[in-house]
Amino acid sequence: MTLFTVFRFIAILEGISYLLFAITMPLKYTLDILEPNYYVGMAHGVLFMVYCGLGLGSAIYYKWKFGFSVMVFLASLVPFGTFYLHAKYLKKMDGAMIK
Repeated sequence: MTLFTVFRFIAILEGISYLLFAITMPLKYTLDILEPNYYVGMAHGVLFMVYCGLGLGSAIYYKWKFGFSVMVFLASLVPFGTFYLHAKYLKKMDGAMIK
């Protein structure tokens, strides 16, 4: 398994964890159920840090252009951003990233 393959997998998991807030936030603020939001928040925080670390590592290792590297990091801040990044760029780059 390559660094790029792990990055793609974490990108999808990070996007899923971000979207799970759409379920846990209403539970927290309307029904006063705090636990799901706590665990999803913790998982999302860890996945975000791993995503950023792997993104930086991939950018250095594969010598990505600066603009693309910035786009990779900005994708983690927008809902559905990592899914868009994966579908539009990462899926097509998979074969080219073997080093």
